[in-house]
Amino acid sequence: MQKHPRIRNVKSLLSVAFIIAALFIGALMLQKYNGRGQQPTGSAQSQPSGTMLISLFFATNDGQGLARETREIDSCGSDLSVCVQNAIEELSNGPIGDLAPTLPAVAIVNSVQVNGETAVIDINQAFANGLPGGSSSETTAVYSIVDTILFNFPRIKRVKFLLEGRTAETLKGHLDLRMPMEADFRLEKKKDAPSPPVQR
Repeated sequence: MQKHPRIRNVKSLLSVAFIIAALFIGALMLQKYNGRGQQPTGSAQSQPSGTMLISLFFATNDGQGLARETREIDSCGSDLSVCVQNAIEELSNGPIGDLAPTLPAVAIVNSVQVNGETAVIDINQAFANGLPGGSSSETTAVYSIVDTILFNFPRIKRVKFLLEGRTAETLKGHLDLRMPMEADFRLEKKKDAPSPPVQR
């Protein structure tokens, strides 16, 4: 027994209406999802006044890791090498809060170049000589620079260190710098949650 043509037409219309509604809802959800991803969390943010906010990685007071401090600096425009240079100079100024500096006061960055996804940083010999002995100070100095650059400028994926124009093998004999360095955010120490009150 065949179904009435009018019933088939109603079912077809309902099917088409359902598909159109599903496509409309899907488009709205896609638009909402794309809007959520427009502002990356790990990059320098321009401010209306010609400045920009960056996150600098300084040493924790116990010297066992790194922690962020937000700083407002002058905007560097579209030249990424200038942005990196400004960030390192601000890092060498030391922290404002209760963190510890990672770079010696005599540290000088001779030049910064950005080649593709690699930032090439030429530092002076006094930078290496000014670091305290031990692997901890060398590690925090190197990764404070690397993590600061890669966190704020996601187009850069690695940092190559030069020492007075030549490939830096190491700064104090502990960390191998012959190959470009990638970020290691595992060194960042999160602020501890307050301890619960002791029950008496």
